[in-house]
Amino acid sequence: MLSLFKRDGIEETSIEQICVAADVARRTFYGHFPNKQALLQSLSRSRVWFTADEMMHTVMGEHGATRKRISAMIDYMEKNISTYSAIDRALILIMPGSLDDENHLRDVSDSLRDYLTRVFQQGQDRGDTNAGFSPELLADMVMGTTNTMVVNWAVNPDYPINSKLQEARRLFDSVISGGQG
Repeated sequence: MLSLFKRDGIEETSIEQICVAADVARRTFYGHFPNKQALLQSLSRSRVWFTADEMMHTVMGEHGATRKRISAMIDYMEKNISTYSAIDRALILIMPGSLDDENHLRDVSDSLRDYLTRVFQQGQDRGDTNAGFSPELLADMVMGTTNTMVVNWAVNPDYPINSKLQEARRLFDSVISGGQG
């Protein structure tokens, strides 16, 4: 489905084209989705969840130190964003609207917040993370900053996302390490 939207654009892609590409009858389409917007919301949720879940597993599994985990998360974001198209940016912007009919956005957000909170709690337990802030606040700082940057980039493709991610890396390193080497 994504390739169809990439090829023809979101607005220009008709439900008929979607049905032909998916080899389903219109009745079957409408049995799953009330309209094209609902399909886009579902696509958006799937892509955002898959990306967030894959990132969490990759970063957590490959790195032990907190600073390395957060740095790897930024590396992961940079790598993925460099491959995103206008359709991906549109799907990022559609994602918050999908909260109206289901709680997937909250699930993704809660899952990522829980993951980051565990990363920071483990870091504080190891002594490699600033204990002057709660793990929950550190998680909110990372999520809020990166989410804002991604939304800014989705709205404006000229937004310097990579340089902002590098700046965020320095900010996170400064706050997380709390002056520790």
